[in-house]
Amino acid sequence: MAAHALPSAPVPFRALLRLGKPRVVSLIAFTAIIGMFLATPGLPPAVPLLFGAIGIAMVATSAAALNCVIEQKLDAIMARTSVRPLPRGQVTTPQALVFIACTGVAGLLLLSHLVNALTMWLTFATSMGYAVIYTIILKPRTPQNIVIGGASGAMPPILGWCAVTGHVPFDAWQLFLIIFAWTPPHFWSLALYRRKEYAHAGVPMLPVTHGERYTRVAILVYTIILAAVCLIPFASAMSGWIYLLSALSLNAVFVVYAARLYAGYTDQRARGMFRYSITYLFLMFAALLLDHYWRFG
Repeated sequence: MAAHALPSAPVPFRALLRLGKPRVVSLIAFTAIIGMFLATPGLPPAVPLLFGAIGIAMVATSAAALNCVIEQKLDAIMARTSVRPLPRGQVTTPQALVFIACTGVAGLLLLSHLVNALTMWLTFATSMGYAVIYTIILKPRTPQNIVIGGASGAMPPILGWCAVTGHVPFDAWQLFLIIFAWTPPHFWSLALYRRKEYAHAGVPMLPVTHGERYTRVAILVYTIILAAVCLIPFASAMSGWIYLLSALSLNAVFVVYAARLYAGYTDQRARGMFRYSITYLFLMFAALLLDHYWRFG
C-alpha cells in the first residue's frame, strides 16, 4: 500500500515504510489517540494530542522495524513474512538500522520536549518490551509469549492518556486490560491457521507445542475472560450505557466465533475470528469514545 501511495519516493524509502509495519502502527496510534480523548472530559490540548500521536507512532515504527531486523532469518522461512522488505532484499540491514535510529530518536525527542518525560519513558520501555523482551526472550522460548508479551501491545492507550495528563490513573489501566485480554485470542487464531509455518520455523507457538485442540480451548477461555474484563469500565463508572450495550454485543459475537472454532476447527473459521478480532478492537474503542462524549457533551 505504501508503495502505491508514494510512487515517486526512492525504492529503499518505500520499503522502509513497509518495514515499520504501518497497519500495526495505525492500530497502535488509534488506541493511543482514544486514550488521549478519554483522559479529559473535553477535547485534549492540541500540542500533546498531535505530537503525542506522532511521537508514539514513530517509536512504534522503530520498534516494529527492529523486530524485523532481529527476525529477518525467521521471516524468510515463513510464507506470511517472507514478503517483508529484508527477506526480499529490498532493504539492507544497515539501511534498516539507520531508519530505526532516526524514527526512534526523533519520536522520543518529540515526546520528551513537546509532551512530557513520563510518556517518553513509558513509550521507550514499551518499545523495548516488544522489540527485545518479546522478540528475543519470549517468542523463541515459551508458548506463553503472546500472553506475557501482550503487555507491550496493551500500552498504547496508557501512553496516550499519559501524554495528555502526565499520569496514569486506574481508568487508563482498564483500557490496558482490554487489549491485554484481547491479544491471546486475536493472535492464537492466526497461529492456528499458520501453525505449520511456525512449526517449520521452530517457533514454540501454542498450537505447535500444545496442539490444535488445546489452543481452541485456550482461545475460548480467554475470549470469555475478555468479555468479563470489558465490563469493568461500566462497573467502575468510567463509561455508561452506550459502551455497555456495545461491549455486550461485540463480545457476544466474539464468543460465538470462539465457540464455533472450539466446536469444529477449520482454517476458514480461524481466519474469520482473526479478522473479526481486529474489527472488534476498533469498534470497542470507538464505543468508548462515543460514550465518553455523549456523557460529557
